[in-house]
Amino acid sequence: MGSGSGPGDGSDSARLPIPVRPVSTEKAPAPSAAYSQALIAGGFIFVAGQRPEEPGTGHVPDGITAQSHLTLRNVSSVLAAAGAKLGDVVKVTVHLADIKYFREFNSVYAKYFETPFPVRTTVGSQLRDILVEVDVIALDPAGGERGTPSLTELAG
Repeated sequence: MGSGSGPGDGSDSARLPIPVRPVSTEKAPAPSAAYSQALIAGGFIFVAGQRPEEPGTGHVPDGITAQSHLTLRNVSSVLAAAGAKLGDVVKVTVHLADIKYFREFNSVYAKYFETPFPVRTTVGSQLRDILVEVDVIALDPAGGERGTPSLTELAG
């Protein structure tokens, strides 16, 4: 085999046209596989799917209401580590173990977000021992200060 670079060797990020900065915090569950809690890139913060797990202990509460609150608090903690808040979120993807939980989840969700609400996709998914997982995309309030080009500058 040659000594060239390729997918999976860590060299891919060096080819991205914009700077990418990872974000992590102990105030949300650590990733359970090969992914970052969040990445800041191109004026956005991309938060990986957060689950209803207590940071540090790994405890998962019972029921969709308790799991929804904890999941959204974990999303908020990752955003805070990136210098953002839930009000900066523009896109939410919700995975529910069963779509029958939609109404209960939505009731909790409405307590965390204000109008104008972010756009949202909610899907039924096979989840491992949890009832809900949420990932978000937020605007980076410090985008220009980080040296991250805005969308306008990228399109320029």
